[in-house]
Amino acid sequence: MTRRAILATLALCCSSWVVAADDWPQWRGPARTGLSSETGLLKQWPAGGPRLVWQQKKAGYGFSTPAVAGNRIYLLSNEGVQNEFVRALNMADGRLMWSTRIGRVGNPDQSPSYPGARSTPTVDGGTVYALGSDGDLVAMSAHNGNVLWKKNIRTEFGGVPGTWAYAESPLVDGDALVVTPGGQTSLLALDKKTGAAIWRSVVPGGEPAGYASIAVISTGGIKQYVTFLEKGLVGVDARTGALLWRDNRTAEGSAANIPSPVVGSDFVYHGTSQGGGALLKLTAAGGKIVAQPTYHEKRLPGANGGALLIGGYLYGTNSQSLMCVDAATGMIKWQERGIGTAAIAMAEGRLYLHGENGDVALVEASPESYRERGRFTPPGQPERGSSSGNPTGAAKAWSHPVVANGRLYIRDLDTLWSYDVSAAPAAR
Repeated sequence: MTRRAILATLALCCSSWVVAADDWPQWRGPARTGLSSETGLLKQWPAGGPRLVWQQKKAGYGFSTPAVAGNRIYLLSNEGVQNEFVRALNMADGRLMWSTRIGRVGNPDQSPSYPGARSTPTVDGGTVYALGSDGDLVAMSAHNGNVLWKKNIRTEFGGVPGTWAYAESPLVDGDALVVTPGGQTSLLALDKKTGAAIWRSVVPGGEPAGYASIAVISTGGIKQYVTFLEKGLVGVDARTGALLWRDNRTAEGSAANIPSPVVGSDFVYHGTSQGGGALLKLTAAGGKIVAQPTYHEKRLPGANGGALLIGGYLYGTNSQSLMCVDAATGMIKWQERGIGTAAIAMAEGRLYLHGENGDVALVEASPESYRERGRFTPPGQPERGSSSGNPTGAAKAWSHPVVANGRLYIRDLDTLWSYDVSAAPAAR
């Protein structure tokens, strides 16, 4: 084999796990903000939606959002409640590349009952990190799915999940892998290469974990990890895990604290479906963080699909409408029913919405008014509800949309769709 052929073969093999600029390698995208830097996308969708590239009807059940890196798509799936898998699919055609069982579905006797795979894998170089719903935390080869190390955060660290098991997507921050076991170990930082513990954060009270994923913010040079526990939002020191502050306002009366917190330069916005939305101002003083609660309004975005911060404005849904909110004041600029409650992402100044009703919409991210640029219903919708043969029992679509490399990925239970949203598909 010639040197050129060898290099070409190596490039083909490695391309499956090398993260590129337009990839979506983890929960809520490259920076965990739900925002993509990708350009050259359709500004308006044709009637019926953008071109469907492929549909995979055997992706496995669950609510995991896809992670996209190189030429592969990674997601968690379950078959019944005894088997939960990390799976890699080919980006070109949705074909299964490998599947690795990591454990069982956590807390299968839920009420209401929605047992299933929940979290999104995190791709870091040639490694995929995944947290199963039963607490199985796994590092594996992105190339072939071989397990590099494995921990169970329930049995090894005294973790206590909420009623609906673990839903958090692991955070990779430098050399650390950070998750939220709850219970005896509120937050946990591990060496990402070995799984060895770096620190354990113990928040007084030992409350169970929430269902959100960690956001990162720095205030006055102090880096913090911000996430929900069962009774409220907490911020801990990223170096030591020491508790810096907490805010319980949106958790009061909330059955499930799900949306990831949204961080600005000096503030944190958090919300829940039942608790509404609230803002917390952060300042550094004497080596400590002062957290000052500001507005709290039940109507503000707090739905499971999360919120985005774009140009000083928040975009997200509540139980009825999509809305635009002035992040500094909490003032609602506009609200519109649209496709109803939805999960949300943004690329090139446009919001991509995946409604709980299964519909998909494109809306301009403008504080001036609601401007819809297309909507459609993906074909071949999965059967819903506990009487349909769907092991999760879910009647709603909860997975978030993903925009990567000119494609829009929509996952709904056991089905995954790939759409071409490039403005110049012939050039790709």
